[in-house]
Amino acid sequence: MEHLSLLALNKLIQDTLKDHLEPSYWLVAEISELRVNQKGHCYLELVQNENGRAVAKSRATIWSYTYRNLSAWFEGITGQPLAEGLKILANVKVSFHELYGYSLNIQDIDASYTLGEKERQRQEVINRLRQDGVLEMNKEHALPLVPQAIAIISSPTAAGYGDFIEHLKNNPYGYRVNAVLFEAIMQGNQAPGSIIKALHQINARGNFDLVALIRGGGSQLDLECFDDYDLCSHLAQFPLPVITGIGHERDDTIADRVAHSKLKTPTAVAEFIIQGMAAFEGALEEAAAQITKTAGFILQNAALHLQSITAGIKAKAQAVVVREEHHRQNFADQLRYRATRQLEAHNTLLQSIDSKHRHLSPESAFRRGFTFTTINGQPVAGKMARKGQKITTYTLKQKLESTITTIEKNEQI
Repeated sequence: MEHLSLLALNKLIQDTLKDHLEPSYWLVAEISELRVNQKGHCYLELVQNENGRAVAKSRATIWSYTYRNLSAWFEGITGQPLAEGLKILANVKVSFHELYGYSLNIQDIDASYTLGEKERQRQEVINRLRQDGVLEMNKEHALPLVPQAIAIISSPTAAGYGDFIEHLKNNPYGYRVNAVLFEAIMQGNQAPGSIIKALHQINARGNFDLVALIRGGGSQLDLECFDDYDLCSHLAQFPLPVITGIGHERDDTIADRVAHSKLKTPTAVAEFIIQGMAAFEGALEEAAAQITKTAGFILQNAALHLQSITAGIKAKAQAVVVREEHHRQNFADQLRYRATRQLEAHNTLLQSIDSKHRHLSPESAFRRGFTFTTINGQPVAGKMARKGQKITTYTLKQKLESTITTIEKNEQI
């Protein structure tokens, strides 16, 4: 019997696949795992599920250069990054390596397919809720005029929850509301079950006026849990009105659709509740209007009085400014005059000194007939001169070299 080595067998499989497969295929699959290494290469596991069970799996790669461009383009089109749980239509090249085995190299992804698939799934959930007769059920509840007890479903660490409590607590009307948090996971696969659990806890406790489901904004992928059928069915059939604030202006989930009232942000939910309570104070509007009118009259008189005082202060201030400016100008004129006189006196003194300096200069002395004599480069002084020495005499225009032949005492000095 002929034997093959493992390498030979793998080479045979590699050559067979290369000879019989197309250069690439368009493949529909779900991303079950995704990671990007330090070099920027993306490694995935693709899976096909049927009836909640995986029937096929394959490793796949997107090399770094392709992944940088492809992931940015995909997120720009779909509004979300490539991530686990997404169903994609990808152009793949089948690869079999003798050492690393079978894998798929992703060369392109059709973003429009992912958008269409997600919208199809959303529409299926909406149609199912409509067929169940629960799509509009929560909207049939009447909102309480003055909600005093509010059940909040949120994550305690969510920024949206903090904004909601802050806005509710520090409302301009000074209303006090008893808000109780029921903690839940607000994104990912565990979120629907966690939120449903919180709904059961609220229902079991009772004595609440409404439910606020709040989260704040996020990517489309983060908000996918709010399109879950079981979660939306529970929200639609809940015995209390549900108000949602789980996204920003661009976001719209099925949970928003089935809720009694949909607001864009947690802060908007708090404002909605506060304004509803403010409307209840209609009976006090007449008194408030009278107070406002009286206060306006007082403020108007105070403003007129303040204007009068301000005008007086301004006039006095202007007078002081004019007087000080006059004093400043006089002082400046005197300062300039004194400075000018001193400069003239100093200039005269400098001219006198300069004249004396020029008069005493060697050139001036030479012009008056004086000479200058040195011995060995030193001026002649005292008893340093001796017969036979060489002397140098300087006049205005000449340098004279001489020898001392006679030394006599100067009787005139």
